[in-house]
Amino acid sequence: MEHRYLGRSGLKVSAISYGNWITHGSQVDDDTAVAAVHEALDQGITTFDTADVYAGTRAEAVMGTALAGQRRESLEIFTKVYWPTGAGPNDRGLSRKHVLESCEASLRRLQTDHIDLYQAHRFDHETPLEETMLAFADLVRSGKVLYVGVSEWDAEQITAGAALANELHVPFISNQPQYSLLWRVIEDEVIPASVAAGMGQIVWSPIAQGVLTGKYLPGQPVPEGSRATDEHGGANFVKRFLRDDVLTAVQQAKSLVDEAGLTMAQYAVAWVLRNPGVGSAIVGASKPAQLTENVVAVDITLDDDLVAAVDAVLDPVIERDPTLTVSPSTRP
Repeated sequence: MEHRYLGRSGLKVSAISYGNWITHGSQVDDDTAVAAVHEALDQGITTFDTADVYAGTRAEAVMGTALAGQRRESLEIFTKVYWPTGAGPNDRGLSRKHVLESCEASLRRLQTDHIDLYQAHRFDHETPLEETMLAFADLVRSGKVLYVGVSEWDAEQITAGAALANELHVPFISNQPQYSLLWRVIEDEVIPASVAAGMGQIVWSPIAQGVLTGKYLPGQPVPEGSRATDEHGGANFVKRFLRDDVLTAVQQAKSLVDEAGLTMAQYAVAWVLRNPGVGSAIVGASKPAQLTENVVAVDITLDDDLVAAVDAVLDPVIERDPTLTVSPSTRP
């Protein structure tokens, strides 16, 4: 497994990270989830990404159980804070109260004494950025958090956060955006701002919620057991890609990729890893065997002519609008 520096920090992460959004505590049972984490470890993955909100906090607990007994120094454990984890008015957002209390709860669920990378899961328009960054700084100085990052912040928010982090001497090292062959909204603004701030990208949904496997067919019902049938969250996120024009373009791209001897999923992951701003691509798996297929992407060097041909086929359905990197105007 290749390991890459995350931004300009000294932290190395596995080029493929294992993430348990949607799957653990929701789509798969705990035994299968633990088996998938152990398969990830066997494949050389050392970076594991979760969040307090996933499956109503259960995903963190499953991850903690799955990683129990592993050498802690050999792992990079990432989690996040922002979305609601309870019914109270302060059980959400990036206030000092919620950030500090959520960190303590995540540490308990993950069965660890520190979080390698603690990420603001969205930008909180209701909390002064100074308050949030000071809370992160205090967590870093306490040793409970080693590095700080963000998820789905726009370029202006990243630049402002980086300036405060610099003043507070906080290692502000990463952004976690959605990025795939079909969703390229970070390329024009977010990646340049991140590079200027010394931050790397940990990209989520590189396979577009499974759409880039080619298993969803135009004009056909979605496969049973797929994320598109998961009412706990997966269905809502995948539906934007289930238009017939998108699915038809993916099938055309798949034909080109098949001829090159690759699976569409391998191509999709290898493609995001070609971007020098990307430190790691997060891959989830409902079955351990899915990881084995996707990890191969780390060692694939894509042919430039193939990349150009696939891009030409997908171009009409690629989303590039930078304004789609957006956080809620009010706390959820």
